[in-house]
Amino acid sequence: MQPHQRPYQMEADYWRIRQFLRIVSLLNDRRDFSWSLLRWDYWRWHVNENLFRLNLPDVVTIWELEGQIVAVLNPDSLGEAFFQIHPAFRTDGLIVEMLASAEQKLPKTGQSGQKELIIWVNEQDNLAKNIFSAQGYVRSNYPAEHMRRRFLAAPLPSLPAPDGYRIRALGDEAELPARSWLSWKAFHPDEPDESYQGWQWYRNVQRIPLYRRDLDLVAVASNGDLAAFCTVWFDDVTRTAVFEPVGTHPDHQKRGLGKAVMAEGLRRAAKLGATLATVSSYGQAAHALYESLGFVEFDLLEPWTRDW
Repeated sequence: MQPHQRPYQMEADYWRIRQFLRIVSLLNDRRDFSWSLLRWDYWRWHVNENLFRLNLPDVVTIWELEGQIVAVLNPDSLGEAFFQIHPAFRTDGLIVEMLASAEQKLPKTGQSGQKELIIWVNEQDNLAKNIFSAQGYVRSNYPAEHMRRRFLAAPLPSLPAPDGYRIRALGDEAELPARSWLSWKAFHPDEPDESYQGWQWYRNVQRIPLYRRDLDLVAVASNGDLAAFCTVWFDDVTRTAVFEPVGTHPDHQKRGLGKAVMAEGLRRAAKLGATLATVSSYGQAAHALYESLGFVEFDLLEPWTRDW
């Protein structure tokens, strides 16, 4: 029997996809050959809800066999495609079918009518890469995403907060404006402050099912200002802790705050029962930070692109 495809239809599909991704993660020895549960959650509640606002039935496609999900196609932003496939059903026929659906539903269309699609694929996935190449896709010049991991059985770093700072969990809703402003300055240091659009988006982050305020960590300066942050997401089924996001205010960089707040996150995750921690990185500064904390093993997620 062949899996049949259908569009995402209702909120129940969101929860079924969560369970599917847990199963796939365990079958893949918890390596990020497909999205982690947290990445799906984070995209659903933050990336899409706050930024892109794509209609899920228009952009998420499910393949099922005898009532069980065996594959999911989804974007990040429009113009990107990610293939989540159960390893037992990973065939050239299914990949070709998913590619056709991606080209129909997910390309970005320019002003001239030209379409572009980027498909993210594991560097070692020669089956998919050969299919994409035969269809005219080429390796993009965009950097690959490093899907990093470290096992928590290895000694955890002992990195207390630098002098003049302390690390604690995020406070109640009254602290959300300051937390949002810290994200803005960490990730948009060169943009004018007039472009800042407020803090209410953080409420959606806190709606993510795995959210725990005791794992939403901040470094606080002696004057009370929030200086750095990392949010840890612990899944007790896969016993995996995911770090997303991590950042430091420009005025507080080069002081070891990123390392210190992540080290505290690793300790808290280990106490909860996590045995694996993961984080992704693109640039050299992030590579160096995460490697210094033991995230030296990684898989590469490559972008392949075609215009038509």
